[in-house]
Amino acid sequence: MAFAVMTLTDAAADRVNAIVANSGADALGIRVGIKKGGCAGMEYAIDLVTDAATKGDLIERNGAKVWVAPEAVLYLLGTQMDFEITTLRSGFTFHNPNQTSACGCGESVELKPADLAALAAKGDAVVRVS
Repeated sequence: MAFAVMTLTDAAADRVNAIVANSGADALGIRVGIKKGGCAGMEYAIDLVTDAATKGDLIERNGAKVWVAPEAVLYLLGTQMDFEITTLRSGFTFHNPNQTSACGCGESVELKPADLAALAAKGDAVVRVS
């Protein structure tokens, strides 16, 4: 069985499409990465993509395009990206099997790189799209 680095829900794809539609003619999609920060040590980073030569794994769903930054791939393997609207906030959420903890406010996380040996033992292959 093969899988993509990351998957998108319909809600996440719809939100990405809305962001692109409201961002001008140059907007192609978004890039998801990881940066150091917050009390738990890491934060998800989302940037607008305007360059067709953007590097990284491309995930597509319902016309939405999301690039995964190359340096974030090992931390995002198996992650599902969703978009939620609640009474108090709206935003992208990440259901990440590589997350070991999160801060109390939910703005930062602690991540470990994916265990490639465990993935290989299960027979899973990583599908890379450049």
